[in-house]
Amino acid sequence: MIPQELLKLIGSGESITVEFKKSRTEVTKDVYETVCAFSNRDGGHIFLGVKDNGEILGIEKDNVDKVKKEFVTSINNENKMYPPLYLTPMEYEIDGKRILYIRVPVSQDVCRCNGRIFDRNHESNIDITHHSDEVYRLYARKNGCYYVNKVFPAFDISDLRPDLIERARNMARSRAKDHPWLGMTNEEVIRSAGLVLKDQYSGKEGITLAAILLFGTDQLIMSVLPQHKTDTIFRVFNTDRYDDRDVVITNLIESYDRLMAFGKKHLNDTFHLDGIQSVSARDNILREIVSNLLAHRDFSSGYIAKLVIEKKYIYTENASLSHGHGALSLTTFEPFPKNPPISKVFREIGLADELGSGMRNTYKYTKMYSGGEPQFVEGDVFRITIPLAEVATATVGPNSYIVTDLDTPGDTNRDINGDINGDINLSETDKKVFSAIKINPRIKRQELISSLEIGKSTLDRSLKKLKDMGLLKRVGSNKTGSWKCTPL
Repeated sequence: MIPQELLKLIGSGESITVEFKKSRTEVTKDVYETVCAFSNRDGGHIFLGVKDNGEILGIEKDNVDKVKKEFVTSINNENKMYPPLYLTPMEYEIDGKRILYIRVPVSQDVCRCNGRIFDRNHESNIDITHHSDEVYRLYARKNGCYYVNKVFPAFDISDLRPDLIERARNMARSRAKDHPWLGMTNEEVIRSAGLVLKDQYSGKEGITLAAILLFGTDQLIMSVLPQHKTDTIFRVFNTDRYDDRDVVITNLIESYDRLMAFGKKHLNDTFHLDGIQSVSARDNILREIVSNLLAHRDFSSGYIAKLVIEKKYIYTENASLSHGHGALSLTTFEPFPKNPPISKVFREIGLADELGSGMRNTYKYTKMYSGGEPQFVEGDVFRITIPLAEVATATVGPNSYIVTDLDTPGDTNRDINGDINGDINLSETDKKVFSAIKINPRIKRQELISSLEIGKSTLDRSLKKLKDMGLLKRVGSNKTGSWKCTPL
């Protein structure tokens, strides 16, 4: 008789790890494609003699042995399945009907069926042979290698931003007064973080992609990873489009600043106590989801990472080299390192904690902030959803941190900005330009044009006006300098 656990699998229907095939008289071709897909993904269960809807038809009695032999012979034939697999179908009987059950384990190698590579996606087998990104991610899963360890021998430590390395050193100091980085040179810091390696093919030494993402100039990052981007959207009032948006294309440390500033700009910081101590549940939630979004994404993918704030929830999405599919449970979740070199630096400078703590903290502070529970969904796209109480976005809109109505004495927005006084006549565009620069003083002109959706001449006029009025001052060169918001 068929075991109860197998009956439960049949009753639950087809999924990413369960497949039904009629195969009443012979093994159909797509059975082998399913074996290949299961081997390449998370393993799975195949039932022969069962319809797609879970109805048990059974294999014709005179053909059971034939189907068994045909399957075993083919699965061991390297011209059919490479590398050959050694799987044994188990025969079971239910209500006088015979079915075959095949348990397919995860293969350590990339599996091919008839020379083609199949991967599993939901209830389907997908031929990814000619999809180079998907094939790369599959090999990365099998080999346990990390894309961020890719070496660029053409670049060295001198191509990184020394000011960012110094900033990381200072952040590490605030975390530990005797941190080892304090007595190291910039080169020693980068090497100690594992950001200089040898290319396995050429044997030449160079900085890694992780080093470039953490400490590289924007130009260098774009030259090695043109798909690098994080899209932040606030969509509460204008639900057809968005109320505010920031397209972040810069290093991971300053990306963290930008994303945190965007979240704080649009979410109320409600009062909460942890024991007898006042805590910012909002800031703690943002810290966990932003650090996860930046440190654990699959950088080989062209999927655009995003942080979206809507009326009832916040969610983040990023490409991921998944170790499973579906919702994650706090009680059964087993953390896997995604980008260890980046995670290590984030921990050293206080932007993240130990692996696995982020999920626990997010649960804790979401309960405080909204009374709900966050949802973590694993897959090729990793998604975190944080439910929001109405108060979170009720009184905060896209203009709250944008300078408006500055000629009104005691204006709330002037109090928030705190660095502009007096009677000032600014257009809406001027206010948006000033606000964007105030949030990110190193923002580039092209980023302003893209994020604010204005023309070059419009931007030039606003910058000139703000400089003439003494609100803005350029510090350093046009290429490597930054903006300074100057009080009147």
